[in-house]
Amino acid sequence: QVRLVQSGGGLMQAGGSLRLSCAVSGRTSSTYFMAWFRQAPGKEREFVAAISQRGSTVYYADSVKGRFTVSEDNDGDTVHLQMNNLEPDDTAVYSCAARLLGPFSATIIKLHSAYNYWGQGTQVTVSS
Repeated sequence: QVRLVQSGGGLMQAGGSLRLSCAVSGRTSSTYFMAWFRQAPGKEREFVAAISQRGSTVYYADSVKGRFTVSEDNDGDTVHLQMNNLEPDDTAVYSCAARLLGPFSATIIKLHSAYNYWGQGTQVTVSS
C-alpha cells in the first residue's frame, strides 16, 4: 500500500519562505514521478512542480519557476518543495502525488488525473 504523508506549510508573510515535505512509503517502483499540486478557494487544482526518480527530470509551473524548488532525498523516500519569495497568490492547499506507471510525458505529468496516490493536503497561507 503506497502512502504519502505531508508535513510543513502554515502561515507566512509575502516574501518569506516555507518548506513542504512528502514522505513516501510502500512504493516499489524504480521509475516514478512525484508532484505537487495546489488548489486555492474557488479555483481548480493546478500543477506546481514534479520530479522523477533521482531528480533526473523536473518540471515547474511558470508561476513558481525561479521561486520554488522541488527535490528528493537521496533515499528517494521524501520529496520536498522549497517555496521562496512567497506571494499572496501562492495561498492554497498543497498536495503531493505519486505516479508509478508510465508514460511520463511532460504533458501527462502536469495533469492531476494522472496520479493515483495523494497526500492529505497542507494549507499554505501567504499574507500581504
